[in-house]
Amino acid sequence: MDDLTTSERIPRIEVRELTKMFGGLKAVSAFDETIYPGELVGLIGPNGAGKTTVFNMVTGLYTPTAGHIGFDGISIEGLAPHEITQLGIARTFQNVRLFPNLTVLDNVRIAYHPHAGYGMSDAIRRSARFGAKEKELSERAQDFLAVFGLDQRQDEIAKNLPYGEQRRLEIARALAAEPTLLLLDEPAAGMNPKEIVVLMDLIHFIREEFKLTIWLIEHQMRVVMGICERITVVDFGEVIARGTPKEIQSDAKVIEAYLGLGAVAVAQQLSEKRSYVARSQ
Repeated sequence: MDDLTTSERIPRIEVRELTKMFGGLKAVSAFDETIYPGELVGLIGPNGAGKTTVFNMVTGLYTPTAGHIGFDGISIEGLAPHEITQLGIARTFQNVRLFPNLTVLDNVRIAYHPHAGYGMSDAIRRSARFGAKEKELSERAQDFLAVFGLDQRQDEIAKNLPYGEQRRLEIARALAAEPTLLLLDEPAAGMNPKEIVVLMDLIHFIREEFKLTIWLIEHQMRVVMGICERITVVDFGEVIARGTPKEIQSDAKVIEAYLGLGAVAVAQQLSEKRSYVARSQ
């Protein structure tokens, strides 16, 4: 991040009083978040807490019932998903959403096409401009796959990749859209411990390499606590806690939301026991 204070910087994403109703159900209630350029922020909560609904509103899949979404100082609520992507927001999903029957290379090439630089007439006529731009897109996509260690897989059908590599490909495709804000929705879902370590390193790498701001939903606490600078916790659509990973780990409301009231008492007992042992030594 740069050296300016938060009061001097324009937020990359600023969400105010964001609310989403589905009939009589309030899935998200007056949700607030401000994320500045270069930050890596986590959004956590139990299943059904409203996390993905927030991402769906930010990316235009859902229209907010109420509230404001600002991206680099521009109001984006109500814009179509492709318009929001063109502004510089990309995302991945809980379940891998690739073009399963296309090659690894074509999955990334498709993401580059909004930046292709040729029109419909060029494509229909197969003009020299079309040929040159398509060659350039393929080369860029190949270079990009090399960054993610997928260049040797470029001709394979996407659905045939191991699960961890499918996740990497989905992130690569999202980054090919050239975003400044990347939303990752449970990227570690279904991964084994070894793959999770690789993913954590990858997220750190892409933030530095591509100068990204990253907003992360994740149930794997190893990932959230290991890479996020600060975390927001939601339960039943409402924010119940904010803070650093250390602060969140010891927050009674967070423990209760995830594990139930009994877990709070257990945590308090363990804390008291540790204090007693410390005093005795």
